[in-house]
Amino acid sequence: MEYVVLTKNLSKRFGKEDAVVGLDMKIKKGEIYGFLGPNGAGKTTTIRMLLGLMKSTAGTIHIFQKDLKKERINILERVGSLVENPSYYPHLTAYENLEAMRMIVGAPKTRIHEVLEIVRLSDVAHKKVKGFSLGMKQRLGIAAALLNHPELLILDEPTNGLDPSGIIEIRNLIKRLPSETGMTILISSHLLTEIEQMATTVGIVTKGKMIFQDSIETLRAYAQQKVIIKAGDSKQAWRSLLGKGIKADWHDDMIFLSERSDEQVARAVQILVQDGFSIYRVEEEKRSLEDIFLQMTTEEKVG
Repeated sequence: MEYVVLTKNLSKRFGKEDAVVGLDMKIKKGEIYGFLGPNGAGKTTTIRMLLGLMKSTAGTIHIFQKDLKKERINILERVGSLVENPSYYPHLTAYENLEAMRMIVGAPKTRIHEVLEIVRLSDVAHKKVKGFSLGMKQRLGIAAALLNHPELLILDEPTNGLDPSGIIEIRNLIKRLPSETGMTILISSHLLTEIEQMATTVGIVTKGKMIFQDSIETLRAYAQQKVIIKAGDSKQAWRSLLGKGIKADWHDDMIFLSERSDEQVARAVQILVQDGFSIYRVEEEKRSLEDIFLQMTTEEKVG
């Protein structure tokens, strides 16, 4: 497996406070990795360490299978980033701002037109940035990050403070990039709904610790609805179902069916009626991804 980013036991301490604790991050080539967590969870600190802007207290960072401590310059030449608010010269045009950046990174002049096209700002290339909306400024920041043809793009809360149309613009842009350029993207956010609509893999962090890292499909599986049966003598009713090969859980005096197809629900009800149990209620338990995220992060805080 080719990992573009691989951290092992990555930790950062400020005085007595642990900002990041033993973080093992794995980002595969060509994926959109959603780095998710409440504000203050350690996301920006992690990103700063990945970009060599901050030294880790412990652990290792490998990007493109190279050790960041030993080959920082070589690695960062292949990385683009937008951390917090993009910096720009308001009195200059979008084109002039990118020209100033282009000279720093040493990209060819033709690249300015290419990145403006990618972020769909070509029609305002010669307008002053001070007249841009927040969403346009964010897209200009991403354009600047793309100047050096990065293989890895790191975006820290890129939709923060944007209105709904600005959020949709950034989201669509991010979703397009891996398929059009082969780029790998790390995007951090505290909003699960944002990450869910873009990411292929999700890493959830809280209080500096990674508490979940897997595909978005696996996270969605956690949110699958279960069917709840409220029955008389529910514990005995649950045992009756298990005895007939129906997978179910029992807690809070209720039976939770693991499989929720109509046939399985009908079969469970039929078994309980035949075995003489009263059935009071059959309903679906709905759990959103938002619920799962809150439960994960709250449990970690409590623990």
